[in-house]
Amino acid sequence: MPVIHRFKLSPGKKIGLTALLTGLVSLSIVLTVTILLIASYQSKKKSLIDTTLTLNYSSASKMSQMINSLFISMRSSLRYSASVVIDHPSQTQKEADEHLDILRKSSNYFNSLTVVDENGIIRTVSPASIGTVGQHIITKEGNYALELKKPYISLPYISARSNRHILFMSEPIYDKEGKYRGFIGGTIYLQEHNIMNMIFGSAATDTTGSSFSIVGSNGQLLFHPDEQLIGKDLKSNPVVRKLMAGRSGHEQMASIQGGQLLAGYAPVAENGWGVMVTSPIEFVYNELHSQVRLMLVYLLPPSLLLLLIVIKLAHTLARPFVQLADLMSKMGSEKVELPQNRHHWNREADLLTKAFRNAAKKIKRKTDRLTHEATTDALTGLANRRSVENLLQQWLRENKSFSILLLDIDRFKHVNDTFGHPVGDEVLKLFAQIMTTSVRKSDVCGRFGGEEFIALLGGASSEDAFSIAEKIRCSMENSVTPTGQTITVSIGIVSSTRQLHSVPALIELADQALYQAKQSGRNRVVVAQTAQPKSGFDS
Repeated sequence: MPVIHRFKLSPGKKIGLTALLTGLVSLSIVLTVTILLIASYQSKKKSLIDTTLTLNYSSASKMSQMINSLFISMRSSLRYSASVVIDHPSQTQKEADEHLDILRKSSNYFNSLTVVDENGIIRTVSPASIGTVGQHIITKEGNYALELKKPYISLPYISARSNRHILFMSEPIYDKEGKYRGFIGGTIYLQEHNIMNMIFGSAATDTTGSSFSIVGSNGQLLFHPDEQLIGKDLKSNPVVRKLMAGRSGHEQMASIQGGQLLAGYAPVAENGWGVMVTSPIEFVYNELHSQVRLMLVYLLPPSLLLLLIVIKLAHTLARPFVQLADLMSKMGSEKVELPQNRHHWNREADLLTKAFRNAAKKIKRKTDRLTHEATTDALTGLANRRSVENLLQQWLRENKSFSILLLDIDRFKHVNDTFGHPVGDEVLKLFAQIMTTSVRKSDVCGRFGGEEFIALLGGASSEDAFSIAEKIRCSMENSVTPTGQTITVSIGIVSSTRQLHSVPALIELADQALYQAKQSGRNRVVVAQTAQPKSGFDS
């Protein structure tokens, strides 16, 4: 049976509504921006890679066409040079050398030109500094061209004489009778200044890191921005193998120096070579990172502004709910001020505020009623004993000066026994009314139990208390009572000036004064300081 774990927040880790709303919206903004950046990154990555591959393929195709045209022109140049040699058979050696120099320099296609007769003897060479005139041709490529008696383009090879990487082209020479008279050959020094450097050198590497290279029909590297790599065998490279098979296209490939390249490639029809235009994939990622940084620059300010607006809105939206929650938590433990009766722009907050006000009013009325019942004597409406003692305790803590009147209706048992309890209750109500009208507004009157009452006179001295007590006594004595008979009251007075710090002690002292008033004949006021009736008390 699976076990469901319930995760609970500890009591001290409650989440506020404002924080919750702000957190949720902030998370939404962050997730939206993140998703937008990731989607844009992936989309732009694919777009940049596809665009780079397409551009590289287009460049490679154009380059291959250019090389194709170049070799057609180079072959035409050799044919023209061969016809010039046939047309001037009687030239001296010097004239032949000068004529060959002119042909070489006018086209600038080749690093050197050589005329070889049908016996393999070098008749003329340009530049003359090569110094091979009169010698028998010794290179394998030269001998092959001599025997082939047809146009020929060699594979790149290293010259034994000069240790150069060389590409050799030749055109056969036939006289006017059609007799084979040898060939004229042109060499291209692959690692030195030549026609390919002149045409393609400026396009070897651009600002984006794209580079241009040429491989031979045997997979050997013929041209590359890094001359040290010329002559390297690349037959193991999948793209080079496709070029050797005469295929064109674009794809990602491994670099010679390591890393990954985006390559476009196309074959050269004239000589079987292949052209590759490559771009390091790091340039794509650098461009992507630049675009992401740019997007962040554009996205962050409005996102932060939106976040600030949301935080403000969350505070505004949550404020009534937070206030209501605070008020609810205080209700029953302290006095609560109800919120103003005003409309809120949010429907739920407005409905909740109105509902809370109505509920709070009902609760307040009920609480006030219960509080009143708990602190008030039900018959007389005066404070009950508990509330009086609590107030006394508070005044003692505050070191407030005050006086206490402890009052008792004389012979009240006789009233109940003679006239009945309902009449007795009316007598109690009458006396409570006399008390409240006789004391000051700031004084507190209470029923202490049965026919015994108490009055707390804040800031009153013994003389002030005596005056108020006398007023109560006289008013009661002269009042028309429900019994139709005169009813009197005895009063004991105690003052806080006696440095008493206990409510029971004060009440006890007041009770002793009251007892003395009773013992002295009733209808008297006795001050605890003297514990003797004042003159004029008898009436």
